[in-house]
Amino acid sequence: MLNCGPRLPHRRLASLWAPQAASSKSTSPHPALQAAAKDPTPAHLSLNLDDGKVFHLKSNWELTRGLLVFRLCSSPWLVRKAPTVLSISQRVLGHRLWTSVLRLTLYGQFVAGETHTEVKETLRRLQNLGIRPLLAVPIEEDVGQAKEGEDWYDKNAQSMLTCLDLSAVGAINPMMQLKVTALMAAALCKTITLRLQEQETKSDLSIKRVVAAMKGEELNFSCLTQEENHHFKKSLRRLNSVAQYAVGKGVRVLVDAEYTYINPALTLVTVAMMAVWNTQKPWIWNTYQAYLKDTLERLKQDVALTERLGVCFGMKLVRGAYLEKERKLAKEKGYPDPVQPSWEATNENYQCCLDFGLDQVSRARGRFEMIVATHNEASVMHTVQRMAEMGIDKGAGPVSFGQLLGMCDQISLALGECSVDPASHRCSPHPRATSVPPAILSPPFSLSLFKILCPNLGQAGYAIYKSIPFGSVEEVIPYLIRRAHENQSVLLGIRKERDLLQMELRKRVLRRP
Repeated sequence: MLNCGPRLPHRRLASLWAPQAASSKSTSPHPALQAAAKDPTPAHLSLNLDDGKVFHLKSNWELTRGLLVFRLCSSPWLVRKAPTVLSISQRVLGHRLWTSVLRLTLYGQFVAGETHTEVKETLRRLQNLGIRPLLAVPIEEDVGQAKEGEDWYDKNAQSMLTCLDLSAVGAINPMMQLKVTALMAAALCKTITLRLQEQETKSDLSIKRVVAAMKGEELNFSCLTQEENHHFKKSLRRLNSVAQYAVGKGVRVLVDAEYTYINPALTLVTVAMMAVWNTQKPWIWNTYQAYLKDTLERLKQDVALTERLGVCFGMKLVRGAYLEKERKLAKEKGYPDPVQPSWEATNENYQCCLDFGLDQVSRARGRFEMIVATHNEASVMHTVQRMAEMGIDKGAGPVSFGQLLGMCDQISLALGECSVDPASHRCSPHPRATSVPPAILSPPFSLSLFKILCPNLGQAGYAIYKSIPFGSVEEVIPYLIRRAHENQSVLLGIRKERDLLQMELRKRVLRRP
């Protein structure tokens, strides 16, 4: 987490803020502004993701913890053995000490907190840094883990409503992540996926009929059993109640994709929610995984469907995280491998989907929005460049960026926006910055001058989100382990961030600027 405690100013800022600045009551422009006027650089060309200067905003403990956690996560063996290691360590340390150690390390790095007060404090600090919340309830289910009755799913629906309440507190265009399998049995999702592949039963599960059931109309799906019908209709109403509450709170709902054997069912209910709630704005979004071979084709089909329905579209674009399991299942079941043959092919597909999405944003004029969820710097820079070329407003938010909490801060913080409160003479998104000299903030206040004099602070002005899980240690740690197993390629690619953290910590130890 990013610390908001006091810190001495950088030497360059200290020299710029020397007493002589106080006498600058002249009406002539500041020399820095004059220099900037002679050599204006577009924001997308000046964006630098390599220098690590944004880590000035972290405390010594945050730097140290980040280095420790990243070194642990960089070990494939340790990631694979994490459940065993955690189980043994809990028996050795005892529950209280074990929990405390995790709170100081893994939990503290990647989780917002357990209580509402802790979560709100984390969100406040992130918002002060220009980062918007994308809260995630760490609840999901896979095939073979079905719960008895509806109580577990009803309880999860209440957790989603609580998540929406937390998301809506003081945020700009807040979002939340939703896993359908927290509200509907994964086994049923698999059954529906199989029925959608059968021509004779496909029409029984049409969008029109699913929407009617979601709205409470009494109808049965002949391709499902009586028990499946009961659970499906209950699940649709849960999803609809969460969507209705989200729209009332002004929170966009990003529905996660999962495994290929349930994804068609997830898309079916997600598009049904879009049909109900995306009539004016894209409140409900679907997720597309670029590591799958058919992603671009499915994306185009879904966009065409929502256009026929006359509703808005929201898209979360990810590379994907279930590669190993998908390949293993394809080999065991004897069907074609659905995953791209290489990392390069995945990157190429990601860019194709990204360019298609940007074209839709430019054409749809507010009826198509997307989040570029990636830790890949090349994808970020490509998006920034294309947004500039296409004239897409970076501040309006039709295109946003997303990363995981506790990772990739050199991108997240560089993409954010710096603003200053003229009354307090403080940089509000960067609470660790010390007071700004009144000469800079005296009327007429010049934010552009402040940004020139404070080049180390993120100021690009893009909409940037962090995916933020929350809950108790016992609830969240299994969720983090699953994400670590699914994202081993991402964890192996954090070497650059680890090196930047180490470089910043070394500067502080050696007292270098």
